[in-house]
Amino acid sequence: MKKHHTKAANEVANNRKARHDYNILETYEAGIALTGTEIKSVRASKMNIKDGFVQARNGELWLENVNISIYDQGNIFNHDPLRNRKLLLHKKEIRKISSSIQEKGITVVPLKVYLKHGFAKVLIGIAEGKKQYDKRETIKKRDQEREIRRVMKNAY
Repeated sequence: MKKHHTKAANEVANNRKARHDYNILETYEAGIALTGTEIKSVRASKMNIKDGFVQARNGELWLENVNISIYDQGNIFNHDPLRNRKLLLHKKEIRKISSSIQEKGITVVPLKVYLKHGFAKVLIGIAEGKKQYDKRETIKKRDQEREIRRVMKNAY
């Protein structure tokens, strides 16, 4: 049974566009190094991961182009909404993901952000871009499955 896009109790942000634009090869759960006002904004679901991506630098992985809105009750110490944030993973995972990034046509994108035991986690996916005809094929297949479900539902 296919999961619906309902928001889980602890899910903060979801990147549905990523699964449309890319074939996800592998996923990893990573922690995010956040400041005090950032985690408050994340808990309030005030973030956008649609255009985000992961970059490898100096043996570390960085989450870039992810917008965490400024915290309303913050003060002069508020954070920069588009700042690059360090991802927290095991060294072995970082090496594996970094080597994947080097390959042609492979990118690493955030799929969703959620809270786990009070900590913000991001599910990142190693992905390869879909061609335009792949996207059309996916849409066609989804429409066919929907039509089959509708007919089956009406048959009973």
